[in-house]
Amino acid sequence: MVSTNDIRPGQSILVDGILYQIIEYQHVKPGKGKAFVKTKLKNLTNGGVLDKTFRADEDVEQAYIDKQSFQYLYNDADKYFFMNADSYEQIELSKDQLNDKELLLKPNQEVTLSMYMGKPIDIQLPATINLLVTHSEPAVKGDSVNSNNKEVTCETGLTIQVPMFIEENDVIKIDTKAISYITRV
Repeated sequence: MVSTNDIRPGQSILVDGILYQIIEYQHVKPGKGKAFVKTKLKNLTNGGVLDKTFRADEDVEQAYIDKQSFQYLYNDADKYFFMNADSYEQIELSKDQLNDKELLLKPNQEVTLSMYMGKPIDIQLPATINLLVTHSEPAVKGDSVNSNNKEVTCETGLTIQVPMFIEENDVIKIDTKAISYITRV
């Protein structure tokens, strides 16, 4: 158990038996009455967001999340397979559990899986990833009047906006948080 005065954003707690991660936290001391804590909680099972107010000094159950390093192996239809580098244990995740991050996964890539009670609940990718451009429309001279970006397709199937000078077979660096182009490698 942990006091609501000691919780912070990023921590995980159990509320009514459901696992939540604290997104926002605000301790409020009104001029009259008792202090309280306003939080915004993300449900780690279904992704929903909940606004919840606690009394100050109320105890909540803290959830311990284990973060383990895994290597992405391959996918088979909607199943994605990962291997723990230490124990060689394999875990499969569905496309729904990846939360649209499957287009940023390359075979043999290191990722971090957040585990709760032995079950994966979230995947954390590296900050950047390098991807090969497999399809790119050729840049037309003078076309920069309309737009200075074009859409390309990468080796994982990801389509992304890049500058006009990017060609097929170029390797580009992508920010995995914003899913945006950073630079050509």
